[in-house]
Amino acid sequence: MTKTNPRAPRRQPLARSAARARADSVFLRRLRRHHDELRWLYMELYDNGAMFAELCDQMKAFYDARAAALKALDARREGHAWYRDRDLLGMQMYVENFAGTLRGVEEHLDYLERTGVNYLHLMPFLDTPEDRSRSDGGYAVSDFRRVKPELGTMDDLAHLAEKCHERGISLCMDFVMNHTSDEHEWARRARAGEGEYLSRYFFTGDQALIDRYTREVPQVFPTTAPGHFTYLPELGQSVMTQFYPYQWDLNYKNPRVFNEMMYNFLYLANQGMDIIRIDAVPYIWKQLGTNCRNLPQVHTIVRMMRMISEIVCPGTVLLGEVVMAPVEVVPYFGTPEKPECHMLYNVTTMATTWNSVACRDTRLLRRQLEAVCGLPRSCTFLNYLRCHDDIGWGLDYATLSDWGMEEVPHKRYLNAYFQGHTEGSVSRGELYNADPVTGDARFCATTASMCGVEAAGFAGDAAAMDVAIRKDVMLHAYLLTQSGLPIVYSGDEVGQVNDYTYHDDPEKAEDSRYLHRGRFDWALVDRTDEPGSVQQRLYDALRALEGIRRSQAVFDADAEVTVVGYSDPSVLWIRRRAGEKTLHAVFNFSDEDRTLWMPERDEYADLVSGKRDEFETFELAAWDFRWWLG
Repeated sequence: MTKTNPRAPRRQPLARSAARARADSVFLRRLRRHHDELRWLYMELYDNGAMFAELCDQMKAFYDARAAALKALDARREGHAWYRDRDLLGMQMYVENFAGTLRGVEEHLDYLERTGVNYLHLMPFLDTPEDRSRSDGGYAVSDFRRVKPELGTMDDLAHLAEKCHERGISLCMDFVMNHTSDEHEWARRARAGEGEYLSRYFFTGDQALIDRYTREVPQVFPTTAPGHFTYLPELGQSVMTQFYPYQWDLNYKNPRVFNEMMYNFLYLANQGMDIIRIDAVPYIWKQLGTNCRNLPQVHTIVRMMRMISEIVCPGTVLLGEVVMAPVEVVPYFGTPEKPECHMLYNVTTMATTWNSVACRDTRLLRRQLEAVCGLPRSCTFLNYLRCHDDIGWGLDYATLSDWGMEEVPHKRYLNAYFQGHTEGSVSRGELYNADPVTGDARFCATTASMCGVEAAGFAGDAAAMDVAIRKDVMLHAYLLTQSGLPIVYSGDEVGQVNDYTYHDDPEKAEDSRYLHRGRFDWALVDRTDEPGSVQQRLYDALRALEGIRRSQAVFDADAEVTVVGYSDPSVLWIRRRAGEKTLHAVFNFSDEDRTLWMPERDEYADLVSGKRDEFETFELAAWDFRWWLG
């Protein structure tokens, strides 16, 4: 007979109790680290001790609810800037375009892994109005805790995150803090006249106040959505709607708004999100008498978010979307002692890159890269050639004017060039938010179409296609040369071109951004196995570049990076040093071949071909590049 131990039944509760005590000690350690500063900032903003106490209680509740696997991931990442590793490659996609549903994305993880992707940004997938013309591409959220039914469920999202983590893939999502859809529960209850919910938005019946706000605050979409307020006849009042009339701005002067949005943030982090992109950060706080951009209170809110995440889910990264001038972008990193966002979008460099393509002139790009190189190395940017959004020409016109380029005619030139309306242009695309009065506009297209793949394919011109592919690969090599996290838009890896079918969809036809938001063409993936196809040439070239980047220490985030002042303005020369190795990354932004001089005669290795040679000059074809390692 097997003897039983009478004490055995008591051990499990004791073990659970010990595990709970260890978990509590971890939470308390993190809370103690941040408590005093968090409370000070909260009370400075809201002066409400009861609401702060509730926030702390809820942080503990979300910590307790966090899955063991996520807590283990937190423990591995805490204190390690894992998002700066050089082996990271991001991809941005719409779930419905890539695979239909979240489960569909899960079924295609093999493809993403084969492509080298280990950072996956899923474009907005939270519930929005059924009428897509009122969803702003997913940025008009009607429920922060519900996935669009056609895409799946929250359980599907958590399951996808789990499967991604098993493969070493991190998930990124958008968190729209500035506003909700007018179909959100809060908006519906505000529309019904409930005071508690009216106070979560900005309502006014004072036309003088609206007029003053209109005079002092720039409009976000002056052409497609002019004004700052939308009148609601059922209430006899207007509600603030800085973006679109169906997106109601949240009132962060109300501590209930801040608390509830932080609970939504933590809920989403607990589904397994590794990176949370904070949308439209500079707009969060409104103050009459200011331009309502980049106010000090915004930085207070982002700093509190950073501390809350470090207490509850320190493995989660904050990615800030700050589409502003560089001088206004950098402060969102915070300071080493009081950090805010972990990463920021490198918006200015992206736009200036395409300016360099159109002008065959890299001088402005050099200056901006020099400015980025001059920042503390802990400042991490997310770099990209294009994203889901349009390209706006918010360039440094003060500097461009020194070279004879004036703002209005220069913008007109850029838009004409990228539409293919100027001599020598191979780009194809369409304008977005074109203003017939000012002539201002933004631009939409896929990377392949901007590089000439679409035009060459339409013309059946093999020589032009060679140049287009070379330009596309060169720009991706330049992207991978920059310090930070590189991200490509789904379809760019296989040269997907513009999708003009959106014109036939009444819910999309008014928004030209759908030109480059087309459904992913899986037939192009099949062609990556066809030797000599456009898809094979692009896909294999990008995979090779990614492999080189992962294998070479010169691409480390902490490498020393400088921009060489080469005499030819069409040449961009970036130098990266790590240890005793120096990378010379040289890019020809022109339509002509170049003979270029190295700093000295020496032996260099071509990282792409693997060949080594001793030389002082070398030939570089139009729209080509070299990665020389010396």
